[in-house]
Amino acid sequence: MPKGQALTPMMEQYRQIKAQYPDSILFFRLGDFYEMFYEDAELVSKELDLVLTTRGGKDAAPMCGVPYHAADGYLARLIAKGYKVAICEQMEDPRQAKGLVRRQVVRVVTPGTIIDEKALPAGGNNYLAAIVKDDSGFGLAWVDASTGEFQYTFCPGVDELLDELVRLMPAEYLLPPELAGDTSFCRRLQLFTRGVITTWDAAHEAEEARQELCRHFGEENFCRNDVPPTVYLATAMVLTFLKTTQQSSLPHLDVPTPAATASRMILDQATRRNLELVTCGREEKREGSLLWVLDKTVTAMGARTLKRWLDQPLVDVKAIKKRQEAVGDLVDNFILRQELREALQSVKDLERLAGRVAYGTAGGRDLQALRKSLSVVPEVLTLLAGTRAGLLLELSRQLDPLSDLVALLGRALVDEPPLNVNEGGIIRAGYNPEVDELRRAAEHGREWIAALETEERERTGIKSLKVGYNRVFGYYIEVTRPNLPQVPSDYERKQTLANAERFVTRRLLELERQVLGAEERLIQLEYELFQALRDEVLKVLPQIRRTARALGVLDALQSLATVAVDRNYTCPQVDTGMVIHIEGGRHPVVELVETYGSFVPNDTYLDQEQRVHIITGPNMAGKSTYIRQVALIVLLAQIGSFVPARRARIGIVDRIFTRVGAADDLFAGQSTFMVEMQEVANILRHATAKSLVILDEVGRGTSTADGLSIARAVTEYLHDVIGARTLFATHYHELVTLADQLPGVKNYCVAVREEGEDITFLRTILPGSTDKSYGIHVARLAGLPSAVLKRAQDLLENMPENGDNYTIMPVKTSLSEVEKQVLQELASFALMASTPLQAMEQIFRWQQILNNRERKKV
Repeated sequence: MPKGQALTPMMEQYRQIKAQYPDSILFFRLGDFYEMFYEDAELVSKELDLVLTTRGGKDAAPMCGVPYHAADGYLARLIAKGYKVAICEQMEDPRQAKGLVRRQVVRVVTPGTIIDEKALPAGGNNYLAAIVKDDSGFGLAWVDASTGEFQYTFCPGVDELLDELVRLMPAEYLLPPELAGDTSFCRRLQLFTRGVITTWDAAHEAEEARQELCRHFGEENFCRNDVPPTVYLATAMVLTFLKTTQQSSLPHLDVPTPAATASRMILDQATRRNLELVTCGREEKREGSLLWVLDKTVTAMGARTLKRWLDQPLVDVKAIKKRQEAVGDLVDNFILRQELREALQSVKDLERLAGRVAYGTAGGRDLQALRKSLSVVPEVLTLLAGTRAGLLLELSRQLDPLSDLVALLGRALVDEPPLNVNEGGIIRAGYNPEVDELRRAAEHGREWIAALETEERERTGIKSLKVGYNRVFGYYIEVTRPNLPQVPSDYERKQTLANAERFVTRRLLELERQVLGAEERLIQLEYELFQALRDEVLKVLPQIRRTARALGVLDALQSLATVAVDRNYTCPQVDTGMVIHIEGGRHPVVELVETYGSFVPNDTYLDQEQRVHIITGPNMAGKSTYIRQVALIVLLAQIGSFVPARRARIGIVDRIFTRVGAADDLFAGQSTFMVEMQEVANILRHATAKSLVILDEVGRGTSTADGLSIARAVTEYLHDVIGARTLFATHYHELVTLADQLPGVKNYCVAVREEGEDITFLRTILPGSTDKSYGIHVARLAGLPSAVLKRAQDLLENMPENGDNYTIMPVKTSLSEVEKQVLQELASFALMASTPLQAMEQIFRWQQILNNRERKKV
């Protein structure tokens, strides 16, 4: 923005407001548009592909704008690109303002505070997270501004912090200046997550932060002595940021609660990625993930609940069985399950509707959607009346039909409210007598004005005379120039046009006062009545949010039941023992994408007596699928779901660890082997005897001797020191000897049928081991050239048992008689007794002999 330039009063107002929000794009309300100027205009015109114009004469200001009624779409696009937008509104009616219209910023929209439903992930949360660090660790607090969910935790180290952040995937981070200036830390944050970093000064001390939280939430709700100082600071940062940016008292926020880390399974970032729980592949697609298989929800609340369950499996047997019982009731009752699905399909996102009411941004359509959603609750209560499962009965007690509010909104609102609450037409006829009277006055006034046109044509004899309306000049009588001599004396000139004159009369002015006065009063009264309705909703916000969450849990339960029936899942036995016994287990994703009936089920038995399985077999035979399916079946059992197996008994697992595949991290300067070793190190630091460890190749990124040594040492440590239940798929056949040396190690292999050079993968896991990898067979299936395959086979046959002492052998070929003759002559040729010309002639003769031999072959 240029300095020292003389500005109009309005542009000076813009400059002053913009100076308060230098890091935000300013949406400056001008009539029916949000306008942007100077650098904001240049940026937005480029990002949104808008036309860039100018305002003013010399040194004109670049500008662009978007219609206010369509601003949400443009706003969402800017937020998705990581920008912040300050919404500056007109705080008074321009028609009644004396001088410059008063304007102020009513909220700042950032990636972590957006509440527009169209810009939010329907099936997921949009978190704003704050992080504060001291010598003891990290305080972490997070909120979903759209739903009110508010939690915190303490992380002793950066690994634990990143595990939580990968689970949450915040859209925005609030960091104090010293942490925001730590480039190494910020680099790690953005390496694993995509949140925008915002510097937010947490200058107050922990005690000040605690008092601030207690003032907002009440001492009885938030005055905990067991909360570390960094957690108080992080939680207060979230609260103050929301208050500052949203200009709201935030009545919908939950009282911050500690994340229930003790009652849930912790899943690190590698495990989430390797098991593909909610996204799949480098593109992070939803299709192909476990969530993609399980999600048969019909509401946004249900989708978020199901994802939250997958992110945080349970470790409490009672809680798991409570969910299992509810899923079982729905599995057994087809009619209940189907009718519940049909009823829930009418429910909109009540949590986010309640959030918009809290922020004061809810419109007529939002309240109508809220009414229609709540009107489903009585039907749901009727459906649940006959259920026996304890969780279903608990949920029915949390559902509140709010009949009085539903009836009020039904009486007050039209069926299809307009988009804007400031333009009238939102209140139903019959709800308010004054509204009805003003509507009649406005409608009759327009009829009277229309009749006036006919009367004036007859009175003046001017057949082309017309009565019109202009927002600036109001109502007028327009007469073309040729008819001006016929204008009566009581006509008062109002405006001159090129081909006509516009006039008013006393009667027209009186009618205008009646019509416009009625319309203005009607719009104002309807808006006041709507605000009163919004206040009524605000009074019962806690009940609405409790109902919304109960409906979300119901939806998630019916989703699990629907999948269980459709995919032939069974209810697993869950206990606190050490046995994992799966009969006929299947991979929930792979079986869905394979041809029906082609997936081969497998059994698994793990306990303390046989806690480590070493699984050998060729590539592509199914080792990786098998070990992953065991992990997924355990995880499904611990979210309370039925599982893809004929029968299953699951001894509770405190954590699932995975070390799968090969991937480098070039951005962090780490090789494939380094990433592999870091993942293994994390497992060995945190696994316990109650953990399940999945290893798919360890030590393959270095020399054979080094890799084998590491793989054996890791296996021994897991067996002897940790005692974790472990599935280790490997090509190091040498490891199978551990079964004879360690009592808890058992060998398994993938069955293969050989027919000459052809092999068939039977996909069946059997006791025992194999000493063949069938790598060349797999290469043949992949389509490598026959010459390459033959050479590889020759090299393999000449390879010594110790691969590290292997040297590349020369190509072995059989020589023809002609070639033998040439070699004999070459060996006996007296090179030093020959002239250069004689040597060249001899070499030329040998070439001709060999070339003739090649031609004869062709």
